[in-house]
Amino acid sequence: MPRESTATRQARTTQLLAELRRVYPDAHCELNFTNPLELLVATILSAQANDKQVNIVTADLFQKYRSTQAFADADPAILENDVKRIGLYRNKARNIRACCQKLVAHHGGKVPTTMAELTALDGVGRKTANVVLGNAFDMNVGVVVDTHVARLAGRLGLSSAKTPEKIEADLMRLVPASDWTWFSHLLIWHGRRRCMARNPDCAACEVRALCPWKEKSEHPSQKP
Repeated sequence: MPRESTATRQARTTQLLAELRRVYPDAHCELNFTNPLELLVATILSAQANDKQVNIVTADLFQKYRSTQAFADADPAILENDVKRIGLYRNKARNIRACCQKLVAHHGGKVPTTMAELTALDGVGRKTANVVLGNAFDMNVGVVVDTHVARLAGRLGLSSAKTPEKIEADLMRLVPASDWTWFSHLLIWHGRRRCMARNPDCAACEVRALCPWKEKSEHPSQKP
């Protein structure tokens, strides 16, 4: 694909958004939650972990700890044991407990609704904050950039940046603000179901005509 102008890339992104929306009309956050606190905890646990495994763990966890205060008062060793099936469980248990202690101390036990307040909490970076704001509060503050979004942003020619912050900035310039949360869901779903890290299914890809990597997929010597 020849070098694109910003306008051309924006137009192609609009086409990508429309086509992915057609393919994945039910795309959504795949972490199970019933309130903002549960989503916050689940997202902290999901770092470098599989959402399916997180959902298995949180099914019991959210029955045991039903409030911010309950997490804040948890015995550290017991909380660690409750989440030990998740990678990096010691750090995550410590962050969840400290995060909830700050929520109790500074936010009345409620999950705040600003990026600055969320990222001031233990274990919460911009990605986690975007997940919570977009899915628990329906607020499009930014684009979630996880490994799937980062990979597809590069393959689809939407960003050549290497850091999540810069990739997010590139995507925010291309996608209307009202679609930021939805767009991240679409890329994540496509990344899990079609454009995998290894052996992406380029032959069956629904957005192949809009993808700069399609030429490479036609040549086995050039791995996408």
